[in-house]
Amino acid sequence: MGRNLTDWVIVITGASSGIGKATAVACAKAGMDVVINARRADRLEDVSELVRHCGRSALAVVGDVTDAGMSARLLDAAQERFGRCDAVFANAGYGLERSVVELGDDELRRIFEVNFFAAHDLLQQAARRMLADRRGGHLLMCSSCVGKFTLPYHAAYSATKAAQSHFCRAMRLELSPYGIEVSCVYPITTSTEFWEAMADQSGQAGSTPVLLRSTPRPFVQSPSKVARAIVRCLRRPRAEVWTSRSMRMAAGLFTMFPSFMDFALRGRARRHAKG
Repeated sequence: MGRNLTDWVIVITGASSGIGKATAVACAKAGMDVVINARRADRLEDVSELVRHCGRSALAVVGDVTDAGMSARLLDAAQERFGRCDAVFANAGYGLERSVVELGDDELRRIFEVNFFAAHDLLQQAARRMLADRRGGHLLMCSSCVGKFTLPYHAAYSATKAAQSHFCRAMRLELSPYGIEVSCVYPITTSTEFWEAMADQSGQAGSTPVLLRSTPRPFVQSPSKVARAIVRCLRRPRAEVWTSRSMRMAAGLFTMFPSFMDFALRGRARRHAKG
């Protein structure tokens, strides 16, 4: 069964929809109280209501993860409301469909600020508090299967997820002696509002990104599947959280045989170029 999560407190960013929302509900069902963050207050209230229906408490903290002091606000909120913070899930992020040649410097910096730097700041500040309290804890980041390999026209997004993957692995090794677990989550294509937001960010509002259109249905999952995997990891900690064995094997093959990855993805690049 693993660890008993009853009365644990978890901070979750990007919790107004998708994986973050599903994780907040799954954690509540496992007996946890949640501090949830996103920019849309009305959506956070909806998630809070779902948590309360599970018999647990929710505290919504509205704001952008890149706002100055947001990490401290979230951790302070958990301490003031619940008296503790046992786990943190840095989930906020977005995608961008753009060729490397066309990628603007401001676009690259912005996606790193949201996907990587904000997530790193939250986990770093949480780790410092856990070390000071000597209570241990569990830190998680939501990376992606493309954190293990890249995709044409998604280099910026893949790079942020690869950075998350490497930092989580290093943090896990560094913090293990102190009883602090660190895990990285590698979802495959997930049915969420992520794709609508990607289209908006990429200047393609109202259209379906090529990546989603070209992904076979067996490789598209629900956010609740990812959420259940995260709860299992909280109970039985491990370094990596995967929800697709076949994609994990593919990532390993791409790492071992880069030419195979090029062969597999060259056709996707050609199709994308043709629209």
